[in-house]
Amino acid sequence: MEGSEVINDIHLIDFSLSYQHTPRWSFNLSAPVMIASRTSSRTGAVVHSKGLGDIMISARTWLWRPPTESRQNIAVGFGLKLPTGKPDVQDTRYTTQGNIVSTVDQSIQLGDGGWGIMGFADVFKVVKRATFFASGIYLSNPQATNGVQTGRGRASEAIMSIPDQYLVQAGATHPFPKSRHFVVSVGGRLEGIPVRDIFGSSEGFRRPGYVLSFDPGVVYVQGRHSLSFNIPVPLERNRRRSTSDILDGRRGDAAFADYLIIVSYTRSF
Repeated sequence: MEGSEVINDIHLIDFSLSYQHTPRWSFNLSAPVMIASRTSSRTGAVVHSKGLGDIMISARTWLWRPPTESRQNIAVGFGLKLPTGKPDVQDTRYTTQGNIVSTVDQSIQLGDGGWGIMGFADVFKVVKRATFFASGIYLSNPQATNGVQTGRGRASEAIMSIPDQYLVQAGATHPFPKSRHFVVSVGGRLEGIPVRDIFGSSEGFRRPGYVLSFDPGVVYVQGRHSLSFNIPVPLERNRRRSTSDILDGRRGDAAFADYLIIVSYTRSF
């Protein structure tokens, strides 16, 4: 054991506002707020970060005007990520050698410091009372690095990278038997950071990899209100070698969540 284990506690609240301009076109504004801490099991030192993350603005359109007679449809969308989250948060670590002010780890930074371009798609098919769905989103960050010093020993990891990100989900939903308000869902979830970006350089420090999860959930619907609850269960975690790992002939550290609890509340007007 290296004694290098760390524990991240991350609470992310995503405030979103959607506007249905027409039956086909909708627009969305997402503003995340994060409260996070990172604890070293070796020293017991704790650092924190809290504040506004990177705001996202997006537009989506259905290929067929809803509702469709075939009870199926496909939506495509695009968006822009604004670098509103601070990428160089610093905090004080209290150690036996004294108080040290340093930049917190990349995993709990509020933002990545770059402009991003999003592309996403949604598809669904209704079969009797069940709805089968799939969705995917890819965030492209063309800028290579954000200029923030990591404090790591390897020269190739001295500056934080601004990596691409992706999320893919698929599954089915079905009304709970003998209930007008509850809907159950079951599916899979794949999310991660690629080794190399689609556009631009992939240099700097990043932790590429992916997590494949089983994603059960339940939704409660009452009039204009809906409340959903999901607990993705990880099935596979894979830390990939970054470009700096490959350059140095080494394998970097991993940072995966033990579990996620996702709660979402929606109110339509």
